[in-house]
Parts: sequence; C-alpha cells; structure tokens
Amino acid sequence: MAKKVSKNARIAQRAANTGSGKDHVKCVKSIKDPVTGKISYKEVIIHKNDVKDFFSAK
Repeated sequence: MAKKVSKNARIAQRAANTGSGKDHVKCVKSIKDPVTGKISYKEVIIHKNDVKDFFSAK
C-alpha cells in the first residue's frame, strides 16, 4: 500500500513549484490584414503579468 501524504506536505510541495503553469495564460488576438482584409488569429501562451502589453502592442 502507498503511504498517505499529509495535507501540509502537499501544500509545501506546491509552494516549491511556484512559477509552474498557473502563472501563464493563453491569449488569442485577432489581426486584420490591411491589404486583403482577411482576419487571422495569433495564439500565445504568456505570463499573466504581460497580458496588457500583448493586447496593447500593434
């Protein structure tokens, strides 16, 4: 049988793994081509602190 891990040990493991996947988000931005008028989409996985910069930049 496997040994049961206490709740405090699991919380300590999560604290040690900070910066893993929970700080990143997937952003989808629509971009219209000025020549043809077609719309394409740009998908990026970035850190959640950089979201405003991604959508404000042209």
